[in-house]
Amino acid sequence: MNNLLIPLDFSENSEKVIAAAKLIAGKSPTKFILLHAYQPAVPDMTVPSGVGMTTLGSDLGLEEHFRKRLNEMAEKLETEGYGTEALWSFGGIHPAVMKAIKKHRPAMVILGRSGEGGFMDRLLGSSATGIGLDADCPVLIVPSQATLSPFREVVYATQLEYDENQVLDRALPMLRSFGARVTFLKIDSRTQPDILADDQLRQQIMDHHAISAENFVTLKANSVLGGIEAYCREIKADLLVMATRKRGFFEAFITNPSLTKKMIVETHLPLLVYHLAEK
Repeated sequence: MNNLLIPLDFSENSEKVIAAAKLIAGKSPTKFILLHAYQPAVPDMTVPSGVGMTTLGSDLGLEEHFRKRLNEMAEKLETEGYGTEALWSFGGIHPAVMKAIKKHRPAMVILGRSGEGGFMDRLLGSSATGIGLDADCPVLIVPSQATLSPFREVVYATQLEYDENQVLDRALPMLRSFGARVTFLKIDSRTQPDILADDQLRQQIMDHHAISAENFVTLKANSVLGGIEAYCREIKADLLVMATRKRGFFEAFITNPSLTKKMIVETHLPLLVYHLAEK
């Protein structure tokens, strides 16, 4: 049975996150591990006493409310035939998810991303960004703006700079089980270094996975991010897939900022992030 770890904040997007988990699960035996990381209110000591403070009683009431909602969601999924487990944690969502990944070894983490990808999201990042980059299992990020539908039209965005077959060995069987058409998209842009010739890695993918050249698309755009988004809109993609890897300081901050990090913050599509293992 596959475990899917689903962090929930009980926002309006939570139902969409559950719906995405059901799409991933399909008809396979699946256990949904629902996680809520509760952060008790902390009084602001910079304001006068009694102003903007949450009383202990109201905080306890909020905790009880969230515990009840977590259990209710787990029970509802049980009645629908899914195995479920409800996890309750105190503190930040990032450490709670990392701890749950280590303990439960989920096949995937599925979580929502709030916000519109505005200035503060880009400046500070988000919980989804940290989890998406730091988890050692695939992470599906569901933006609040996303329109969910069965994953039939999938775009795999690649710069054809690294051997990604270790990711494709895991991703393609699942995507094919959905009946998805997978398009490999390479964006040529002056903002993105183009170090290796594309032909060798493209041929390697085609040979290894029996993929036709017709499944590869190369487009020119002013920015890689903008080019990916435009193509996904054009073909009405249901899912975007990207692979990320750890980068050294110089590469990460000067020559090649993480496209995956930017896409996590800004995409309106569900984004599935895989992680390339270091060799």
